[in-house]
Amino acid sequence: MAKEVLISDYAKSLFTDYCAGVIYASVQNSSYNADLWQEIDDIIKNNISNYSLSDIKSIPAINATRRAYKIAGKDPNRYRPSAESLMRRVVNGNELYKISTLVDLINLVSLKTGYSIGGFDNDKIAGTPTLGVGEKDEKFEGIGRGLLNIEGLPVYRDEIGGIGTPTSDEVRTSISDDTKNIFVIINGYSGVEGLQEAVDYTVALLKEYANATNIYTSIVKP
Repeated sequence: MAKEVLISDYAKSLFTDYCAGVIYASVQNSSYNADLWQEIDDIIKNNISNYSLSDIKSIPAINATRRAYKIAGKDPNRYRPSAESLMRRVVNGNELYKISTLVDLINLVSLKTGYSIGGFDNDKIAGTPTLGVGEKDEKFEGIGRGLLNIEGLPVYRDEIGGIGTPTSDEVRTSISDDTKNIFVIINGYSGVEGLQEAVDYTVALLKEYANATNIYTSIVKP
């Protein structure tokens, strides 16, 4: 059962401002929640009113993640952080996909905070995830993306292989309608500031919309 993340020495040397907000909880997923989607729609309207496409890269959490990509050797314009992709989608006037309550609320947190967030079925994770950097020809099947070239991307690996990057999570450990225990990693490449607030907001959403219990949270620092 994953409740923490580790950081490889190589990742520490590259991502000197890296911190993460970590959440474990027992949950009840559902296919759709109308009240949650009212909150999502409100955030979408707010983002459309307050950001242009050119502004999105300057949001602190997004800008820091893009810098981390460049440091590790990845082009953030070709492999965008997930929070940036979500923001660009809504500011362009495109609808978000309705996936499930757990996935949708994680997307809400990203839209509100700018953090790229990994959401996993904890029961599918083998051991404690460790942050490293993707290698050439490393196999990684991104959700909805097929095989993804993760060379140069920050990547969390468990004992089997990659489970998530700030661009996409892996199919193997993905959240499903049957997920009973969730593990969330809020990627804070901009340091610790704002992370606790993002954790608290996520926990509040999990309690309200997924009946979360057995909640454990922490802030991980190098």
